[in-house]
Amino acid sequence: MAAMAIVNVAVSPAADHQGPPILAVDVDGVISLFGFDQPPPETVGRFHIVDGMPHFISSAAGERLQRLTRHYELVWATGWEERANDHLPNLLGLPVLPTLSFGSDARFGTAHWKLGPIGAYARGRSLAWIDDSLSEECYRWAEARPEPTLLVPAESAIGIEEWHVEALIEWAANGAAR
Repeated sequence: MAAMAIVNVAVSPAADHQGPPILAVDVDGVISLFGFDQPPPETVGRFHIVDGMPHFISSAAGERLQRLTRHYELVWATGWEERANDHLPNLLGLPVLPTLSFGSDARFGTAHWKLGPIGAYARGRSLAWIDDSLSEECYRWAEARPEPTLLVPAESAIGIEEWHVEALIEWAANGAAR
């Protein structure tokens, strides 16, 4: 099980935290699983063709993210950008979500290139971020944010798990408002 780290739960004025906390959601390694030696059974997910490429979409991700919409404002934080809304709402039972744009900065295997757009979108708000490629630079960035921030590392072959959801709900209720 990947470790989950709450970073910088500094106290900020409540007026700075209007609305629910934001949950930045990566796709590859959180919803679209990869890196497994053998394809998992169909009970774990199914292959879907997205823009001509096969993606193994977790069968549990949709329900788990749907539950989190009651506690968070979800935003796509993925190199898929708008393509996430072209394909995933229908597959996961989610509404169309806000999407961050990264331009040509996307780099597979890391997440630090997402910091600027995520920071700009979440300025003044509590933020949780689930991603399979969080680096030390991401943790340093989170520690420096004045708003409460939770980084949630996922494993690319497993994606979002039930314990992630439970911890995120708990943090939204208790840690996000600190």
